[in-house]
Amino acid sequence: MTTTIAPCGRCASPLERDDLRCPVCTAPAPHTAVEDLEHIAVEVLRCEGCGAAVSYDVHARAPACAFCGSVMREEVPDDPLEQTQFFLPFTVERTEAEEAYRRWLRGLGWFRPSDLGTASTLETMTPLWWVGWVFDAEATVTWAADSDAGARRADWAPHAGQTEFVFDDVVASASRGLEASETDCLIPSYDLKTAAEAPAEKNPGATVEQFDLPRSSARKRVTAFIQRMVKVRLERRIIPGTRFRNIHAAAVLRRLVTRRFAFPSYVVAYRYRGSLYRVVLSGQDDACVIGTAPYSVIKILALVFIGVLALAVIAALIAVL
Repeated sequence: MTTTIAPCGRCASPLERDDLRCPVCTAPAPHTAVEDLEHIAVEVLRCEGCGAAVSYDVHARAPACAFCGSVMREEVPDDPLEQTQFFLPFTVERTEAEEAYRRWLRGLGWFRPSDLGTASTLETMTPLWWVGWVFDAEATVTWAADSDAGARRADWAPHAGQTEFVFDDVVASASRGLEASETDCLIPSYDLKTAAEAPAEKNPGATVEQFDLPRSSARKRVTAFIQRMVKVRLERRIIPGTRFRNIHAAAVLRRLVTRRFAFPSYVVAYRYRGSLYRVVLSGQDDACVIGTAPYSVIKILALVFIGVLALAVIAALIAVL
């Protein structure tokens, strides 16, 4: 695990031991940050299907990806990768997760096949930690945009200004195996205060996803994520009006602190009438479930037929009148 040294003298963001420059403002790091560098070789298993990476474990004999089931190959990256610092514990037992998955299938609604809950076959249920960054930062944001506020007879009016934003415990997904829609659903279910520096023994068989970016690339992704959040906050809180265009924002970051977390989840693969589908459940809240499921073509066609028939009846009544 990397260690931090004195913060950057320009923006006060913490520097890690082998940072050559500050990842936020690019100021040169102190000499003590780069001396006695150690290259830590990390072996990972890389999925040939979805590209996810998990930590290599000699006890994991199955070569299948825990995310999508594709074949995995061993990989030893040349550049040192980021390492997980904190693990959130599993508080949902496997039996509770399986019941939550069954409950989710039964509650999908009328447009799904009537026998989805009974005819589906559970293929695998894999406990795993997916990875992400949790960061704090301060930002001075200068912005300019057009909105409908104060436009009078015109469609748009120009606006500009400067504001301060503070980010606390914001989670940015680093997972390659889970989609952004899946991690966005899972993130609110986690309690960051339960984090520990080692995986809990409660779920020793869980797979751990590997951070697969060098630190310099990871910081760039976090910074890009903050820039996107800045635009969202500007639209919701700062820019007057209800419609916006030509939003331009420049954020100067300070005190960026990034921590690397592993988040518990269960990845379910189930089969229905020969097709395979995936469901992801939170390892800390069995009510947080997201996944894919088939639709009933017969029910959809029946609803369309009824709608067309109703329109035909209405048109006939109007013609008679």
